[in-house]
Amino acid sequence: MAKQLGTTGEFFRRRDAWRKHPLLTNQWRHATPGLGIALVAFGIYLVGETAYDKIYAPKSHSHSTSSDSP
Repeated sequence: MAKQLGTTGEFFRRRDAWRKHPLLTNQWRHATPGLGIALVAFGIYLVGETAYDKIYAPKSHSHSTSSDSP
């Protein structure tokens, strides 16, 4: 009698289980909790500050008053 195919698959599944261990998989998302939210909040802050500076920038005049004229 031949071996059933399911038992051979189980053998290899158990031997390769170490490859899926949590310490060996890519854990960058879990290693830096809140980084995504912080980057989005900082981006919104930068856009808001730039818009604020453009709207409320002091108006520069073409005349300049120099202190060295009599």
